[in-house]
Amino acid sequence: MEINLKRPMLEDRAQINHYLSYADTRSCEMTFANSYLWSRHYDVGFAIVEDMLVFGHTAGEVSFTVPVGPGDLKRVLDLLMAYCEERNVPFQLHNVTKEDFDKLEALYPETFTINYEREYADYVYETEKLIRLSGKKYHSKKNHINKFKALYPDWSYEPITKENLEECFQMGLRWRELNGCEDDEDKHAEICVTLNFLRLFEELEMRGGALRVDGKIVAFTIGEPVGKDTLVVHIEKAFADVQGAYTMINQQFAEHEGAGFPYLNREEDMGEEGLRQAKMSYKPVFLIEKGVVRKRGIL
Repeated sequence: MEINLKRPMLEDRAQINHYLSYADTRSCEMTFANSYLWSRHYDVGFAIVEDMLVFGHTAGEVSFTVPVGPGDLKRVLDLLMAYCEERNVPFQLHNVTKEDFDKLEALYPETFTINYEREYADYVYETEKLIRLSGKKYHSKKNHINKFKALYPDWSYEPITKENLEECFQMGLRWRELNGCEDDEDKHAEICVTLNFLRLFEELEMRGGALRVDGKIVAFTIGEPVGKDTLVVHIEKAFADVQGAYTMINQQFAEHEGAGFPYLNREEDMGEEGLRQAKMSYKPVFLIEKGVVRKRGIL
């Protein structure tokens, strides 16, 4: 059989979103915008197999996501396994959550193993706690915000709209210059995705917020809903020399754009120790662990 993976395009948005609506998940990967904008960097494609959506790698090792949609999950997994067997390659699934693995265990008892990868675990927070920052455990965050307000009394927050998109884009370009993105492959990829989030902000129906100091945008955040009760933060950028800007945009975005969402997913730390410490300092309510699934006995 053939499974022809196609790189996501803007015109595929409605179709992909239709299938993603069946996914009961808070995982940051499970949005059209994320898969579309990162597809080139990670060689990601999609296919509709027996009325189920599957993402997979279009280069390198063969690996799929757990299928989602109204079709028969076991039927589609059987087809994916047959596809791998025909090509004499190991069957593998990636970005598999604990809930996904429970489904696999129910369908194929003691057939698969999962290796969770800590660096890809999403950090999920209670939105209300990120807004209020109450109590001793958030004391340092509150201090950063108070210092920001004292240093920059003319600060303001505003939602990202078509009126200020270009200013955010120019801030993104300046951030790229200041952070050596051209000399670091991962930073370069991330800032390219950031700028494309801004270019396609309206088409992708993103939510965003920006901070102004002295009339200039010094920080912005971009996110979107995922699942039924969660807002995922895809992008957060601030100038390092504006003290407290990261803490302030985090709190303000939660307050203004997170209304109505009990949870806020701030994505993974990619194994960067400094980023891990920063994300842990906001006291996640839980992590969405994700791993790689293979058949038992396959390394």
